[in-house]
Amino acid sequence: MTFLRRTEIKEGTALNTGETKGDGKPVQSSHVEMVELVLPNDTNQLGNLLGGRLMHWIDISAAMAATRHSNHVCVTAAVDEISFLHPIKLGELVVLRASVNRAFNTSMEVGVKVFSENPLTGERKHSNSAYLTFVSIDSIGKPVTVIPVLPESQDEVRRFEQALFRREQRLKHREETRRIWSEVTSRQG
Repeated sequence: MTFLRRTEIKEGTALNTGETKGDGKPVQSSHVEMVELVLPNDTNQLGNLLGGRLMHWIDISAAMAATRHSNHVCVTAAVDEISFLHPIKLGELVVLRASVNRAFNTSMEVGVKVFSENPLTGERKHSNSAYLTFVSIDSIGKPVTVIPVLPESQDEVRRFEQALFRREQRLKHREETRRIWSEVTSRQG
């Protein structure tokens, strides 16, 4: 049960308007900030947020960012990595910040950074990071071309460049996985 969900739209951005600069959209136009309150139903026996619940929230925030960038429905194609740096406790707020790092042909890499926040003190801790790949689809479920991302800040440029490296690694891993499964299934006859 979600107690609180908030998405903030930054003033002066092109969010949900389809507004572009030249041949792409700035990273900021895909920015999503989502906030959740950790309730008893979200925790394990130790009072820590369940990893699966956090993964669900990460997927939702990333999907919103991908949709904002592409102005199409977007589906999760892959989750590269979710790093758990420290537990998030019952009663804390979970702040998820997502934005598109880079667009390829029909896919986008979305980065999500997660913070825990003490609602009484306002103290925030970086607790998790994740990279997800989304595919933009049309009304009949076919992939559609995504406009490029235009990184503006040094941090956005760094994430843009690193996204290409991660994509190359994903494609290599996918090919290797297919090769292994092909060998396994051919042996099973």
